[in-house]
Amino acid sequence: MGPALLVYIGIILIPFFLSFYYSLTDWNGISRQINFVGFENFIRIFTNDPQFSTSFWFSTKLSIIVVVLTNILGFTFAYLLVQPLKLRNLWRTIFFLPNVLGGLILGFIWQFVFRQGFAAIGELTNIPFFQLYWLSTPNTAFWGIVIVSVWQGVGYVMIIYIAGLINIPKDYIEAARVDGASGMYMLKRIIFPLIMPAITVCLFWSINMTYKIFDLNYSLTGGGPYKSSESVALNIYFEAYQNFNYGIGSAKAIVFLLIVAIITGIQVYMTKKKEVRM
Repeated sequence: MGPALLVYIGIILIPFFLSFYYSLTDWNGISRQINFVGFENFIRIFTNDPQFSTSFWFSTKLSIIVVVLTNILGFTFAYLLVQPLKLRNLWRTIFFLPNVLGGLILGFIWQFVFRQGFAAIGELTNIPFFQLYWLSTPNTAFWGIVIVSVWQGVGYVMIIYIAGLINIPKDYIEAARVDGASGMYMLKRIIFPLIMPAITVCLFWSINMTYKIFDLNYSLTGGGPYKSSESVALNIYFEAYQNFNYGIGSAKAIVFLLIVAIITGIQVYMTKKKEVRM
């Protein structure tokens, strides 16, 4: 465990404690002079930084919609692909492929799709959906990020749901069918309770990843137009590395960490209570 522990300490623990220290200073990220300011940065975040609140509300809306759509679609595809279908392994691979692509590459690819691909299709078909300026208005930019985030994340949660569905004892399903249970009844009373550990993992992962979205947001919209699609992670990045307010950026990161930890902790607690012990 030694090498792994050293790496964990070097890239997780030490930066975390340094960030907490810098959050109590006025360091600009470059100067050797560091002045201790206490909790002044935290007070400024909550009293004189409306953009941080706007970015957090944007990330919250994005997380709610993306988490719901990703898990519904991921479970639906998983449920279909555990059935005895032809080429189901090929379909699993196809659905999982978008998750392999990095966020920056994915953002640039979809930026081209939205601006060039959709425009070309719109000219040929006159379908209003393809004629929208997807990355040029606040509403369409938001939904553009939603589309790409769901497209990327569905395959990952699908694999986890497939693992959960495969592990359900077939005796339970066969007994329910013999008793005349409908498909919806089996989903509600048998399948969902038995795959609740998979649901716990998928919800935790999707909430965590969507709240922390950065690379996709940076490459797809850059926070625009007019910072309307700026996530919390992007706001922290701009504060620290563009505005050279490393102390305030670190304070925002600490606040963001605590809020996400509380949200995911509540989610894990609520879903763990519903898990059925085999």
